Amino acid sequence: MKPTAKQVAHAAGVSVAAVSRAFTPGASIQAEKRTRIFACAEEIGYISPARRTAKVIASRTITLVAGDLLNPFYPTVLDALAQRLQESERQLLVYTLPAHTDVDAATEQILASRPSGIIITSAQLTSKMARACRQHQIKVILLNRVQRDIRTNAVACDNYQGGRDVGRFLMVQGHRKIAFLGGIANTSTHAERARGFRDVLSEAGIGIHAQASGEYEYRRAYLAGQALLAATKPPEAVFCCNDIMALAVIDAARERGIRVPEDLAVVGFDDIPMASWNAYRLTTIRQPVERMVQEALSLIDDPSIKPTDDGITRMLSGELIRRGSA
Repeated sequence: MKPTAKQVAHAAGVSVAAVSRAFTPGASIQAEKRTRIFACAEEIGYISPARRTAKVIASRTITLVAGDLLNPFYPTVLDALAQRLQESERQLLVYTLPAHTDVDAATEQILASRPSGIIITSAQLTSKMARACRQHQIKVILLNRVQRDIRTNAVACDNYQGGRDVGRFLMVQGHRKIAFLGGIANTSTHAERARGFRDVLSEAGIGIHAQASGEYEYRRAYLAGQALLAATKPPEAVFCCNDIMALAVIDAARERGIRVPEDLAVVGFDDIPMASWNAYRLTTIRQPVERMVQEALSLIDDPSIKPTDDGITRMLSGELIRRGSA
């Protein structure tokens, strides 16, 4: 039998009404009496109806922490996650952080709801946050990124292979002067895409013709694209580390009267909705968003995987989508 409010009242020497007031936020009761009631409740294992309800809600809740919702890729992830949770009658909480920041500033707020799992995408997990989640027995999954400095579970597209696929595709098309427009240097998405691209070119005896950074942002990529195309020896093709930057390079090329793909081939990564628009028809690597979300939830739902377990990384293959930009 579950402990009752009546048993708590008897142990604390108070009325059942006093027990009810003690567990009701804002209700009038002496501080000493509330403390005594709480101590007796904890000793006999009593959980108030409100707290039981909160625990049930928390067990059906997943929290998504996102740091760059201005990038259309992440609303796509959010939509896929929301649809999947709705199908299983679960709740979704979303916390947004300034782009490229870690989660420390919002740790207490994120953990307050005690969700059954936390999915972090486009934000940096810190050792402080990882420890706090283990202490509260909450599973954490990184989505679309891997952090080598912190052991935790992750689901990501095979960015290394995606970079190789782009390099091979451009070389098969006959391009040799191929530029690379990178994202944020300390992210796994940038590092792995760049490494795969560089390796496959090197194996063919070709170096990267020119490099620049667009920080995964349209404006920075637009300026970087202008600089690449204004060089004395401009590239024949550009591999951009995400689609937003690829769209910026296409716009920069058009402003200079450079035809895409006749004069310049452009390839992106992600396959955001705008990539298929007629104005761009972007060739890109499609990330398997639905499968990535499914794998992340399976890690959270798998009872054999404990919140203290870590180091599980699931890599999923992307797909080269050929359109009109290359």
